[in-house]
Amino acid sequence: MGNHDYYKTLKVKRDATLEDLNDSYNNLVMKWHPDKINQYPSRNPSRKQEFEAKFKRISEAYEVLSDPKKRQIYDRSGQYPVNLENGGGSNMEVDEGVGVVETDFLCSLEELYKGCKKKVNVVRDVPDEFGKLKSEEEILKIHIKPGRKKGTKITFPGKGSQQPGSAPSDVIFVVNERPHPIFKRDGKDLIMTEKISLLEALVGKTLNITTLDGRHITVELDDIVTPGYEKVVADEGMPLSKDPSKRGNLIIKFNVMYPPSLTSQQKYDVRRILNDPADY
Repeated sequence: MGNHDYYKTLKVKRDATLEDLNDSYNNLVMKWHPDKINQYPSRNPSRKQEFEAKFKRISEAYEVLSDPKKRQIYDRSGQYPVNLENGGGSNMEVDEGVGVVETDFLCSLEELYKGCKKKVNVVRDVPDEFGKLKSEEEILKIHIKPGRKKGTKITFPGKGSQQPGSAPSDVIFVVNERPHPIFKRDGKDLIMTEKISLLEALVGKTLNITTLDGRHITVELDDIVTPGYEKVVADEGMPLSKDPSKRGNLIIKFNVMYPPSLTSQQKYDVRRILNDPADY
């Protein structure tokens, strides 16, 4: 993990609230997510690397500062022992001696869609043969199945710290979801918002969409887009965790961009066209 200032990375003050962190993170993800590089015609490889590196630093900073325990360690020492490389592996300090230890386990929406495997290096205190506490490390393997929901708990019994005379605590990872720049999850469905012009709202458009597993699909918009209209694409939502072969729907909402002004001739033409029943 780098030595950069997490607060500067997320462009927040040191007393930032969780809401402040979420707002800033969402804005930065919208700008620096690697998928955004597809908007640049040149697609320069160095530009792609810049986006990936920037997004990694942003995700790293958010993972630490959004977790109260990790943030406390970072504020105290100026760093946190997390390594997001090698498939998202990370280190977690376990300092409770009894009960359970819960920590957020951040996943991207792509990882929750496709499923993934990650490694976490747990550092805990355990008594030696003389009852004196010593630090011990163990790598835990976490398997995220396709369609896992935010809030799902993955438990490792007895993998936490242990006080002399007590049973070791459990370690529980609570699945959390990083915001995505395009899609938002709503249960088994995915929601996205597409910007279209007023002309496209009236005459239609072909939408080209990259799915969370990298497929390219086309969606024909052939209805007139009225306020509140939504285009539903069947079976392009999130996989169902109990049966990943089944999926929810992709729901496309629309933000119609109106022209800033019309000339007198354009206004005349619009009135003529829309007032003539023969053109409907």
